[in-house]
Amino acid sequence: MLAASGRPCEFGLKENRLVSRPESLSQLFRSLHSIKGVGDKLAALLARFFGAPEGQEAIALDILMHMPSGVVDRRRQVGIAEAYLNQIVTLRLHIDRHQPPPKGKPHIPHRVFAHDETGDVQLVFFRAQGGWVERALPEGEERFVSGQIGFFNGEKQITHPDYIVEPDKFETLPLVEPVYPLTNGLSSKALSKLVRQVVETIPPLPEWAGEHILQERKWPTFAHAMKSVHLPASPEEAELWAPARMRLAYDEYFAGQLTLQLIRSTMVADRGIARTFTGEITERVRQALPFSLTEGQQKAVDEIRADLQSPNRMSRLLQGDVGAGKTVVALMAMAAMAESGAQSSLMAPTEILAAQHFKTLKPLCDLVGLGCELLTGKMGAAERRTKLAGIASGQTTIVVGTHALFQSGVEFHNLGLTVVDEQHRFGVHQRLALSDKGKHTDLLVMTATPIPRTLVLTHFGDMEVSILREKPRGRQPIDTAVLSIGDYDRVIARLRARLAEGAQAFWVCPLVEESEHLDVVAAEDRFAELQKVFGDQVALVHGRMSAAAKQEVMQRFSANELKLLVATTVIEVGVDVPNASIMIIEHAERFGLAQLHQLRGRVGRGTQRSACLLLYKDPLSETARARLDTIKSTEDGFEIAERDLELRGQGDVLGTRQSGMPGYRLAVPDVHRHLLDFAHDDAKDLLSRNPGLSGPEGEAARTCLYLFRKDLAIPLIRAG
Repeated sequence: MLAASGRPCEFGLKENRLVSRPESLSQLFRSLHSIKGVGDKLAALLARFFGAPEGQEAIALDILMHMPSGVVDRRRQVGIAEAYLNQIVTLRLHIDRHQPPPKGKPHIPHRVFAHDETGDVQLVFFRAQGGWVERALPEGEERFVSGQIGFFNGEKQITHPDYIVEPDKFETLPLVEPVYPLTNGLSSKALSKLVRQVVETIPPLPEWAGEHILQERKWPTFAHAMKSVHLPASPEEAELWAPARMRLAYDEYFAGQLTLQLIRSTMVADRGIARTFTGEITERVRQALPFSLTEGQQKAVDEIRADLQSPNRMSRLLQGDVGAGKTVVALMAMAAMAESGAQSSLMAPTEILAAQHFKTLKPLCDLVGLGCELLTGKMGAAERRTKLAGIASGQTTIVVGTHALFQSGVEFHNLGLTVVDEQHRFGVHQRLALSDKGKHTDLLVMTATPIPRTLVLTHFGDMEVSILREKPRGRQPIDTAVLSIGDYDRVIARLRARLAEGAQAFWVCPLVEESEHLDVVAAEDRFAELQKVFGDQVALVHGRMSAAAKQEVMQRFSANELKLLVATTVIEVGVDVPNASIMIIEHAERFGLAQLHQLRGRVGRGTQRSACLLLYKDPLSETARARLDTIKSTEDGFEIAERDLELRGQGDVLGTRQSGMPGYRLAVPDVHRHLLDFAHDDAKDLLSRNPGLSGPEGEAARTCLYLFRKDLAIPLIRAG
């Protein structure tokens, strides 16, 4: 990767060619510390603020990519008489007199009385010490003052004006001023000054968008767009839908799409194996299934088979709503792989989920004669040795586990297919690393988080996509109700009656704070309360328990030895207890839509009608109410995902804020979503026309990749 310190770093490419970052970009990759006025303290603050890697400093590019959140318009230059409450105005004032606070009463403000030919105004300063107010506003002189008009005791006033400038320095007052997100210790004045210095050093850049695109869409160049956004002449220039911001959003999407296309070409190009199948094992699996495949499942199986038969490497995303039957599709793929003489691995994000998959797959594998083993990090040494020997000899055809599958020491006889569950937790780098375990491994990734099309393009543009929309036959609809926690006693009475009839229930408590410890306390408090009512019929499971302890509780619940399971969100993904028909989610207003949908999907898996109860605590914010209404009104995960995107923005929907996957700095998906399609098509066209990104066109595209920190893609550019 590029050093954030701004030093170019070199990469070995095919044919030992070396590329380094273009020299023309060095100004933008220099440390902010090297800019006049940035001392050690500010440099350290900026490094933290912009998230520079450990031991490195923020660079000029960080400032450039830090977009304003709004604009203050100071162009309203009127007389005091026409300055109205809460307006931001710029006034030319004659300073009459000062009224400092009485000695020993620092809480009383320093007032400055001023006038123009239309009226009077007071300028108010709290805790103004050191005589700077007197120096800035000398009695008898004129000054331009800009700020927001307020009223106090019937008098117009401006409290702490934003700008005070002498008449001959009027041009230094920014009449249109971008407002930036700040951090404690960083003033908007200091940041604006830095922005101005950096914008002026943008070098001439080759045009990657293509002249015809700029003309057609009436977009400025990259440098001009940056200037319009950071130093706008009018508020309209900096709007999210203005040509400048559209251009920059497109550039960010284009860099991302180009990266994904390069990864795709690396993964699939001449490195796959064209598999041949006998159809025997898959037919035995089909016969062994207690149900027939849905149309969607059959279509996904056919798409996967076609991928496996092609000489290119498969890289496919299987999206299926909660309970849509992705595991069966994966089993059909792994059975086909076994027919071709190769092994498969299924990797899950947690041991609970790995065990769950194993429990589903093992009986079917035994019936059809496939060796299937579970490998986790918690196994004893002897058991682990035996399992590793089976994997290395090829006796084990299907291996299920966590990321421990990809640690050194696990040697496959002939790994042909890697299946990854809950893909959104794995970024682009992990996809590349996973596929390298087997030399020509095909990759199938599954997610139960329905992902809106925008985000599929953004994060998985390097993958083909199969979607399972229908629920398997026999799945019961889930009745969803929303209730205030004030109805707790009624809820308990109803729950007691249902459990007495033989039902089982989940009771989920949220992460109340960031601290895992408090999360446990919240669940433990509720558990203690419920224990008073349900005694030893209730148990608790949370993230701080050992895997073995969690497993034991889950097994007892699955075996119907427990009636009520109090849990934190550890049960969000993949827990399968068909007899559980009631889901109670406490503090439902604290959960995201995708999480609520996932949790609700833990019930409705058996034959009886299921219910989900969302308990909230007043007062509800508008967003929280919208979330709860959405969950109540639909079970369609794709509809829920689109709504989630509208309510929360793309970084949260995939949990990317936590997982380090790319959020956007310049593009705002709600406004710029349509540009993603353009960027996707343009990146695809460019690589089909010029796969080696050579010549001036290729140099321009590489420049774009460097500017958006997509350096990981540079070594993937294929020679020629």
